[in-house]
Amino acid sequence: MFDYDPYSFLAPVPEFTLRSESFADGAVFSPAQVNAGAHPQGRDKSPQLSWSGFPEGTRSFAVTMFDPDAPTASGYWHWAVADLPASVVSLAEGAGTPGSLQLPAAALTLRNDAGSPAYMGSAPPAGHGPHRYLVVVHAVDVESLGLAADATPATLGFNLHFHTLGRARLTGLYEL
Repeated sequence: MFDYDPYSFLAPVPEFTLRSESFADGAVFSPAQVNAGAHPQGRDKSPQLSWSGFPEGTRSFAVTMFDPDAPTASGYWHWAVADLPASVVSLAEGAGTPGSLQLPAAALTLRNDAGSPAYMGSAPPAGHGPHRYLVVVHAVDVESLGLAADATPATLGFNLHFHTLGRARLTGLYEL
């Protein structure tokens, strides 16, 4: 199950550093990052993130969280934010919660695969085994990707193909 890496099919770009106080790379998510409907202690709080060392010329960032192990042909998008200003180099835990006011006004949160413009915590089907949650910050060469509010995370990914200067990622794990 852990063989598929959706980023391996994309053009290579420089990597930069991504850190989180909410989880360690390759470690199991805490209940804060788990879906409230999947676990009684789940809280649907996006993880704290901070990044550095991104390429010169970065004009904005996008942040995504994707489960490539979901039992679908297309994986499962849990979070997608575009047009974060280049001056933003960290997000507080819970920034993906609707109404949190922790994202800048210019940021565009797209609907996740559950249909909500918010962070959705990990929620693998019970008994399906461990799932990987790829949390990625994309350094972008334009201030805005010009996406419509109803754009999908796949459309964001398509636009990132043409505008990504660098990428940083962490992987969280979760299993029910």
